[in-house]
Amino acid sequence: MPTLPHATGARHAEPTHSSPEAVTVDPKQQPSSNSTKVISYGGGVQSTALLVLAARGEIDFHTFLFANVGDDSEHPATLAYIRKIAFPYAVRAGIEVHELKRRRRDGTTETLMQSLNRPDTRSIPIPVRMPNGAPGRRNCTADFKIKVIGRWLRNHGATTDHPAVVGIGISLDEIHRANRRRREPHELIEYPLLDLGLRRSDCERVITDAGLPVPPKSSCFFCPFRTVDAWRHQRKYEPELFSLSVQLEETINKRRATLGRDAVYLTRYGRPLAQAIPGDDLTGSTIDEADGSCDSGWCMT
Repeated sequence: MPTLPHATGARHAEPTHSSPEAVTVDPKQQPSSNSTKVISYGGGVQSTALLVLAARGEIDFHTFLFANVGDDSEHPATLAYIRKIAFPYAVRAGIEVHELKRRRRDGTTETLMQSLNRPDTRSIPIPVRMPNGAPGRRNCTADFKIKVIGRWLRNHGATTDHPAVVGIGISLDEIHRANRRRREPHELIEYPLLDLGLRRSDCERVITDAGLPVPPKSSCFFCPFRTVDAWRHQRKYEPELFSLSVQLEETINKRRATLGRDAVYLTRYGRPLAQAIPGDDLTGSTIDEADGSCDSGWCMT
């Protein structure tokens, strides 16, 4: 995705700094006046609200970075919203946007789905559920979001001594996901929605007031942090995606069986996805996408 041009002369308001006490940082770590400032854009409600606020000059961010974990991994509805609605809106508003992808050491790109399907993969980067329902360790967010954005920041001058400011779209009703101390040495984390005291419902209003449709909640379509109702919705209304999720779970467990390891699952029910979400029980199929367990702050915004 080519860089979207940034228009000069846009008006920008001074950011607020009255963050909730739970996410305050050492005053010595405050950004300098010439720090690079970016928003980690996920294509969901909160980060799209940040895009509108930036376009209106209500937050002081000029650059948005979309770390795409893969066209075969991001939910198609999220990608469609970003490319057909959010990016054109950014262009019209003079906001600079970059679509970033994970690159391996040899320079080739890799998607999360490709990583999960590599025959030589011994670890699982997504938070699959153990037989008892607990999520396993994960590094998908670190490898496909944080490090990808971090590389761009370093390539654009961010260092430990001169860190960049990264704005994350966490709203007041998800304040438990905010953690400014969970960051890379070359970055400082800000939560503009918390500074403004905005909840998810406020974000939806900001988006509709700009004449934009409210986006679906963003996440990989196979993310194990999806709710049971979200899985039911996928099986009922997105059978192709559900089939791919079932196939992924089977591939992971075939590989684990050859290594002598127990099976893992994409739901907390401790059984294969097709059994956990039976086709004859799809009542209550809503589109609530996540159960809130993902506390990274970089995903599902």
